[in-house]
Amino acid sequence: MARDRIDATRIRDLDGFHSVVPYIMPKRTEAEVSSFETFDVTELNAYLRRRNAAEGTQLKLFHAFCTAAARTIYLRPRMNIFIAGRRFWQRRDITLSFVAKQRFEDTAEEVLMFLKVEPQMSLDDISKIILGDVARSRSNQGNDLDKTMQFVGKLPRFVLVALFALLRRLEYHGIMPASLAKGDPNYSTALLSNLGSIGAGAPYHHLSNYGTCSIMCAIGTCHKEVCRMPDGSEQERDILPVSITFDERIADGFYFANSLRITRFLLEHPEYLEQPISAPVPAEA
Repeated sequence: MARDRIDATRIRDLDGFHSVVPYIMPKRTEAEVSSFETFDVTELNAYLRRRNAAEGTQLKLFHAFCTAAARTIYLRPRMNIFIAGRRFWQRRDITLSFVAKQRFEDTAEEVLMFLKVEPQMSLDDISKIILGDVARSRSNQGNDLDKTMQFVGKLPRFVLVALFALLRRLEYHGIMPASLAKGDPNYSTALLSNLGSIGAGAPYHHLSNYGTCSIMCAIGTCHKEVCRMPDGSEQERDILPVSITFDERIADGFYFANSLRITRFLLEHPEYLEQPISAPVPAEA
């Protein structure tokens, strides 16, 4: 019987279909499903402005989305599954990763960020961590992972080919050393790309066959849009476009749709973001 991984527990009680699907679609990029979603964040933007003005906080829309995503994943654990070595694994932690620019310039380098979310954390906790990590990485001109990649990237091509062949083999057998995966966005629960910070849209973004990340979110620029309300009236609302790509092998469309209801509820009712991510929400299926 195969032992568990350092970062996950093996799921053994699978039905027949899920037992064979990793052999039918062995690569993550063969099992991608992408969904373009729009979220009404009018109340959320007002909430962030009100709190920032009254309390001197620096809460941002991206921080709120990270919190909503983390809480959704906590309440819907199948969104925190990954497939490696043709086996299903339940990740032990919720980890979010994203990329921050050193400066908003074409030639500026990107800094890789990695956030482990604890059950007691709320929007304020996550916001402080993100702000602190970004500021620290920018002042240090990157983090340890960035510096490691700069070194590795200078190795000869044949060495890199052999190195990554070895890493993929270690990953297949579930024995990738934690020190090599630590801080790597490819080993996070979800990778979030905040394209709205540079005024871009929310394009489809692929998954990667390297690592264990099963969810990719591209967050676009929040914009004004006239929407028809439930009472039939038309109002100008703040709309946040998000493109979500996930590995369809980890959960079916019904499970994903119900999970998305939680994210939508939290973004439309921002006061719930003040609660710990472990707290249930009314929209939970």
